[in-house]
Amino acid sequence: MKRRHFLKNMTALGTTSLLVNQSLAETRFPGPPASTTGTRSSYENPQKTLYGQMQTHGLTPLQDLHGIITPSDLHFERHHSGIPDINPEQHYLYIHGLVDKPLKLSINDLKRFPSVSRICFIECAGNCQDYFKKGPETSLQQVAGMTSQSEWTGVRLSTLLRETGLRKNANWLLAEGEDAALLTRSIPVEKAMDDAIIAYAQNGEAIRPEQGYPLRLLLPGWEGSSCVKWLRRLEVGDQPWMTREETVKYTDPLKDGSVRQFSMIMDARSVITAPTYPHQIEKGWHEIRGLAWSGRGKIKKVEVSTDGGSHWLPTQLQGPVLSQAHTRFNIPWQWNGNETLLLSRATDDAGYTQPMVQTLIAARGIGSLRYHNNGVLGWRVKSDGRIYYEIVA
Repeated sequence: MKRRHFLKNMTALGTTSLLVNQSLAETRFPGPPASTTGTRSSYENPQKTLYGQMQTHGLTPLQDLHGIITPSDLHFERHHSGIPDINPEQHYLYIHGLVDKPLKLSINDLKRFPSVSRICFIECAGNCQDYFKKGPETSLQQVAGMTSQSEWTGVRLSTLLRETGLRKNANWLLAEGEDAALLTRSIPVEKAMDDAIIAYAQNGEAIRPEQGYPLRLLLPGWEGSSCVKWLRRLEVGDQPWMTREETVKYTDPLKDGSVRQFSMIMDARSVITAPTYPHQIEKGWHEIRGLAWSGRGKIKKVEVSTDGGSHWLPTQLQGPVLSQAHTRFNIPWQWNGNETLLLSRATDDAGYTQPMVQTLIAARGIGSLRYHNNGVLGWRVKSDGRIYYEIVA
């Protein structure tokens, strides 16, 4: 009986003490009230870098992020005529052309179809297009920040095309956005019926305006411009439309004078995210970290060289290793204080290994590197521990 009274009194005393301590903490360290949307700590301030003459690019700070999901507000941007302000209640997706039953679908109509979610990267075909123009004081964000990864949610395009009833000669789709440029791209029906998604959500919320609100075409593993934002129309035809964005733009002039078109798949690439410029390290143990991805499938392995390419070491891949998705890698490294060059290269499950830039030039010509330049990137470690971007040619 005495023991029960003792425990009861102690419990009451503990509760009183907890309430007093909580009250004191709230008095001594007053903070902001609960937020309806949440904010980052005032000590953390990752930001996109604006790029381009008309600031049409917003580059993801890859060196500041962790894991494989890019926060929606830090997902890279690329637009050709500004960001339209679209009322979703007045927006429709039209599917017409070589079909038996044309469709006019509202956002609510689309949400009535079975939904799917997919984690995958989007990368601009022009990522690393300024490979040779950057000086040593260049961050990873500035040279390779036009790639990001999200969880996208929507409806399979194949589901909608089956509703329309494709005709026998239906081979291509024209995807058109509702931006001022009316950006259009020709998409093979095979890709549309494979893994294409009409996305209306990103990372658990509605797609943001910069990413195509209220609808975006998602083509996993394919160059970003083909994933048409602010999607309003899909026309089915028997051949590609040869639009501006697949003739004047997003084509690869080769050294023999020919031009490569519809090179939409993004080849395997890796980047070291730490240590990079403007880091300064000390002698001793460090962890080399990075990201790797391939539009052709899963990353099979990533190798790192700490001596400028003379020797290559296998890294640890961090799960999950997903198809057509950013994959984290790391490896411990003991720096002895001598100047050296850090490199990384990825191999995907198709057997393709990320090449050195001179290999790309030999095969395609330097003029082709405006797009699809997935050559190895280098980071020079100076003897004082400072790290700089270096062109590996």
